[in-house]
Amino acid sequence: MDKELIEKLKKKLSKDLSDDRYEHTIGVADTAFALALRYGADPEKAYLAGLLHDCAKCLDNDKKTELCKKYGVELTEVERENPFLIHAKLGSVLAKEKYDIDDPEIASAIAYHTTGKAGMTLLEKIIFSADYIEPCRKDIPGLKEIRECIFNDFDRAVYLIYEGTLRHLKNKDQVIDDTSLEAFEYYKNVCEGSESVIEMIRRRSR
Repeated sequence: MDKELIEKLKKKLSKDLSDDRYEHTIGVADTAFALALRYGADPEKAYLAGLLHDCAKCLDNDKKTELCKKYGVELTEVERENPFLIHAKLGSVLAKEKYDIDDPEIASAIAYHTTGKAGMTLLEKIIFSADYIEPCRKDIPGLKEIRECIFNDFDRAVYLIYEGTLRHLKNKDQVIDDTSLEAFEYYKNVCEGSESVIEMIRRRSR
């Protein structure tokens, strides 16, 4: 990997993000790198996308909205009503405009790292999943089993991530994006009809 570029980005991000968010960011980048090696994606792209996935996260909501207008980022009604969702789309633009990473695959992985989507590319799946399972994440129901599953059955792990996320949002009475609902159904259908790694783990531990 381009170590000079990585260190340059880390230095910028350490100033732009809170300490906790920066620690999370490094965890996502490292996890994305490992998943890329396992599944044959470009490890440098995975690491860069992981580093930049939350680059717009620590901006206040007014600034996010202002930058979306500046760069022509179209927002849905749900996003306008829930500004915390904006950072993914905006981050995909800032990766190029602020951090000089001009790569459409990386931009797309950043754009979909929160909601995901049906039929994600390998890099999109990697960043979506790494954001959920990175080492700083704790106290998420089923997280241990997802971590055990993900290096053997990627689509099943993605489905389980959606299942846990949607359950959490529903319990908290928070908005659920249509894109996430469509993706949940997509990966549920992909996984139907085969024994999951999770089921195998549970069966062996009885």
